[in-house]
Amino acid sequence: MRIGLIGYGKMGKAIEEIALERGHSVVVKATSKTKDWDKNLSEVDVAIEFTSPSSAVDNISRLLQHNIPVVTGTTGWYDQYSEIETRVHETEGSFLAATNFSIGVNLFFAINQFVAQLMNAHTDYDVSLEEVHHTQKADAPSGTAITLGEQIIAHTDRKHDWKCIENTTIDFEKKPENLLIEAVRKEGVPGTHTVRYTSDIDTIELTHTAHNRKGFALGAVLAAEFIKNKKGIFTMRDVLNLK
Repeated sequence: MRIGLIGYGKMGKAIEEIALERGHSVVVKATSKTKDWDKNLSEVDVAIEFTSPSSAVDNISRLLQHNIPVVTGTTGWYDQYSEIETRVHETEGSFLAATNFSIGVNLFFAINQFVAQLMNAHTDYDVSLEEVHHTQKADAPSGTAITLGEQIIAHTDRKHDWKCIENTTIDFEKKPENLLIEAVRKEGVPGTHTVRYTSDIDTIELTHTAHNRKGFALGAVLAAEFIKNKKGIFTMRDVLNLK
């Protein structure tokens, strides 16, 4: 498979390493400084897009216009997701977006949903989230934390919305119907997400900690392998066959 990398930072380079190990080739490498990168897409089978929230929608749209299947791991742009859905349908294209490509994290998502359903009846427990990332991460909370939070809200009758505090600076009135997401930024730390159920008696925690970028990179390549020659909108649940 011939892959186009739209975004060639640390994640793009990790994806390239995994792609080459799995017998693929990388025929386009575009950075923020690459002008007219969409003029060189004729040999691309699938594009993997990891850029920034400000450029993701334009990048994805341009790829769809060139009939290139798109896998994106950029977060922070999901308020425009319906716009991309429309473009996928208009172009009869193929598209897969994930807030996290890690196989472990996607299994964690499935566990999180199950536990949220289980804990819904146990109202003595309050639920909260904490995510810890390196200081260079642009968005807060992380896309992964938002996915976890929205899963909890969907299965917890007493939670209606999520609110984020960053580095313990609280700028909203804490209400029991709000799911608290604490976003912590530290130098040189792995990405860690913790779901915490707390009562007066005890605390139950579910934690996923990434050791390196390889899990994310492998998942992105698996998604690209899955989406090639398919049409429509997909998720990592489709890739991993998680019902």
